[in-house]
Amino acid sequence: MARTPPVRIHARGDAARLDGVLELVAFAAKPCPLSTSLDELPRRIAAILRADVCSIYLLEGDDLVMRGNVGFPSTALGEVRLVIGEGITGTAVECMRPVTTAHATTHEKFLHFPTLGEERFPIFLAVPVAGATGPLGALVLQRAREPAFDEREIELAAALTAPIAAAAERAHLREALRGERRTTPGGGTRRVTLPARPVSAGCAVGIVSAMRRPASRPAPEPKVSRKKSVETFDAAITHANNTLATLIARAKSLGLDGSQLELVRTIVADGRLRERVIELIDEGKGLALALQTVGGEAAREAAKSAMPMMEERAREISDVCEALAMLCSPDRRGAIARGAVLVGDRLTAFDLLVTAQSGVSAIALSEPVTTDSARTMLGLMGVPAVADVQGLFKWAADGDLVLVDGDHGFLRVNPSRAEVAKVRVASKG
Repeated sequence: MARTPPVRIHARGDAARLDGVLELVAFAAKPCPLSTSLDELPRRIAAILRADVCSIYLLEGDDLVMRGNVGFPSTALGEVRLVIGEGITGTAVECMRPVTTAHATTHEKFLHFPTLGEERFPIFLAVPVAGATGPLGALVLQRAREPAFDEREIELAAALTAPIAAAAERAHLREALRGERRTTPGGGTRRVTLPARPVSAGCAVGIVSAMRRPASRPAPEPKVSRKKSVETFDAAITHANNTLATLIARAKSLGLDGSQLELVRTIVADGRLRERVIELIDEGKGLALALQTVGGEAAREAAKSAMPMMEERAREISDVCEALAMLCSPDRRGAIARGAVLVGDRLTAFDLLVTAQSGVSAIALSEPVTTDSARTMLGLMGVPAVADVQGLFKWAADGDLVLVDGDHGFLRVNPSRAEVAKVRVASKG
C-alpha cells in the first residue's frame, strides 16, 4: 500500500522571502492610488530581493521617468529621466529583457546622474515592465556589494513587475499621454493621471481654478474724484509692498533666493510709475485704464530695444500693473476660492500679489519651471506644486476635482473617494 506523501503548510516565519511575496501579492490585489503603489511596491520588492535601492520607472511619451524609489533622495522622483535605449535601464526596455551587471559604473551603457550617487550601488538589475500593448516602464534593483543577482532572483523580479504594470494601467496614464480629452456619459472628465515634474512636496485635493487676469478691456469705471483715485492707488501700492515684504522675509528664513521679489518691490515702489499713473488720471483716464496704459507703454519701449533683459523687465512691470489694477478694483475676477487648486501656464508676480493670500491648496502649471526665481515663488506659496503637466488643459477645466501629488509628480483628474480620503486624512495628521 502506497504511503500518502506528506503535506506541509508553509507557515509564516518559515521563509522571509515567501512571506514578503505573499504580502506583496495581497497588497497588489487591493485597488489603491498610484502614489501609494509607487511608495509601497519599491519598499516591498527591495525587502524581498535584499536590494539597497529599488526604483520604478514609468514610460511617459518617449521618457522613462523615475516615479517610485527607495534608497535615493526623494528629489529624484520625476526628475531622473531616460529615453528607451539610454543607459542600462533604457536598454532593458528597448530589448524587453532583463539586464544585469556586477559593475554598473564600468558598463558601457551606464548613465551617470550626479545627484544619485549610483556609484555606491554597482550591483545592478533592470527588468522591463510589460503592458498589454508594449512597455510600461522598468523595475531597477541595486546593491552596494556582492552577491550579484542570480537567476532565481531575476526570475522573481520579472514576476514582481506585474503589480507595477497593473498600477500603471489602472491610472490611465497612457490614455492621458495620447492627448485626447475623453468624457464620461454624464459629462464629467474621466479619471486620469497626468504626468508632471514635482516642484513642492506634498499632496492636496481641490477644485480647479484657472489663474485670473484683469479684463483686456477694462469695464467703464464709475466717476470718482481725483483724490479718491489717488488714495485707492496708494492703498494698493501699500498692500503690495506689505505683501512683498512678508514674502521676502519668508524667502530669507527658508534660505530661498528672493532677488526676483526684490526686483518686483523696486517696480512697485518706483516713483515714476506712480507719477505716470496720476498723470493719466489727470488726463481723464480711469485708474484701471491708466495702469493698463503704463503696462502697454513699458512693453512697447522694450520691443524697440530688442533686448531680452528689457523685455523681461517690461513683463514684470506689466504684471505689477495688472496686480495693482486688480487690487484697486472691486472686480473679483482675480479672487480664488479658498482650498482651490490654482492652474495656469506659469506663476508670475501678479499671482503672488493677488492670489498669495487666497489660501489655495495646490498649484499645477503647464510650463516647466526653469529658473530659481520661479522655484522660489512656488516655494513661497507653501503648498504642493507640480509643473510641466502634460495635457493639463485638455483634461482639467474649471470646476474639476483634482489631486496634486507633489511628491511623485502627478495630477490626478477626478480622483476616487479613497484617494481623496487618504489625502485628507494625511493632511489632518
